[in-house]
Amino acid sequence: MNIEEVREYGLSLPYATERLPFGPDTLSLEIGGRIFCLMTLAGEWDFYNLKVDPDYSTELQERYSGIRPGYHMNKRHWISVDYCGDVPDSLQRRLIEHSYRQALAKLPCKIRRQYEQ
Repeated sequence: MNIEEVREYGLSLPYATERLPFGPDTLSLEIGGRIFCLMTLAGEWDFYNLKVDPDYSTELQERYSGIRPGYHMNKRHWISVDYCGDVPDSLQRRLIEHSYRQALAKLPCKIRRQYEQ
């Protein structure tokens, strides 16, 4: 997947939004104000960051060279995924959805219920 495909797929998820909270070159995809995907628009990174379950993160990193601990993020809860690497597009889409669900699960109950309806 390339940056546009990642962005488009992330934004296709229910209630997903985008912001530039860290300046004009860093795009975040969010649900309810919680980031689930982070990427640079400046082209300086050839990867994007996703929030993941820590146990799943370990499994993914052992299986794919294109997945590693999240750059500039909590290494236990975030991974960096190469745009061009050994991670199939279908898995990248599943990982974006997984990240979205991880962020959704961390929302306060009252807010989460609004999005889950």
